[in-house]
Amino acid sequence: MAKKAPDDKTVCRNRKASYRFEILEQFECGLCLFGTEVKSLRDKHASLDEAYARLSDGEVWLVNFHIGPYRFGTSAQHEAVRKRKLLLHAREIRKLKVKTEQKGFTLVPLRVFFNDRGIAKVTLALCQGKTLGDKRQALKTREHTREMERSARRRT
Repeated sequence: MAKKAPDDKTVCRNRKASYRFEILEQFECGLCLFGTEVKSLRDKHASLDEAYARLSDGEVWLVNFHIGPYRFGTSAQHEAVRKRKLLLHAREIRKLKVKTEQKGFTLVPLRVFFNDRGIAKVTLALCQGKTLGDKRQALKTREHTREMERSARRRT
């Protein structure tokens, strides 16, 4: 299986999300940002490592998303870690509210990117946590497929 070319519009990715969680559904949503936050995102100074999304008062908020300070900014810089509002349609928010009220479901951001029009977007996933056995099984499956690919390459 050939690797895809890296998407230069992707700012950052949550690489551990697919290992820690079983991804059930994905949503693309907008992100409310200040000017220096957008400039810092364009320089790829962001991290989704400990970020998660939370619903409150009919709105979706991105919590613990770190955007580093813009190095050419003035003294009026943004806060590196703050709650940021995510923009979704009302029907999507209602759907997410029903699902996240069930036990074991959570909202995890998978990646931050700029779309074709240059607008910052977040891919948000409805996830369910994996158990230790599930994680081990995923590692075994991944290792097995790698071994099969290696042996297929040796034969040709």
